[in-house]
Amino acid sequence: MTRLQDNAALVEQLAAKLLQRQRMLSTAESCSGGLIAAACTDLSGSSNWFERGFVTYSNAAKSEQLGVPSALIETHGAVSEEVARAMATGAIKQSHAQVAVAVTGVAGPTGGTAEKPVGLVWFGFALPGRVLTEKMHFAGDRAAVRAATVRHALLRLLELLP
Repeated sequence: MTRLQDNAALVEQLAAKLLQRQRMLSTAESCSGGLIAAACTDLSGSSNWFERGFVTYSNAAKSEQLGVPSALIETHGAVSEEVARAMATGAIKQSHAQVAVAVTGVAGPTGGTAEKPVGLVWFGFALPGRVLTEKMHFAGDRAAVRAATVRHALLRLLELLP
């Protein structure tokens, strides 16, 4: 099974869970550049459970579209737990969704530092009544980091949805 087919199976399971719970999903993506939203909307009928996706690659976009305070970005950096949390919260506030996933990271090959190396990705998950964050470090080139980010987002959404 290819990675794309594998993601399709995860999306089908996610769709079934969201539909059963009458929930809508929003995405707020930086390093993945909309790939999570693309994976979701590859499934026919996704408009019944996928509300919208925000691709907020720049810091200004994170602030303007999701309401992430610029001071938060200046203090902690765009790739941080605090910004991932704010992105997930903003995706809920700026949409009609009840569930959101946010990702911000360093896909590479440039942009990494000793403190924030290539492959570091912060996830934010907004669910009814709670927001969770998680830090992952993925190996590989840019494509591998982005693909791993999409897969992890889908898997964790499936696990976290009650």
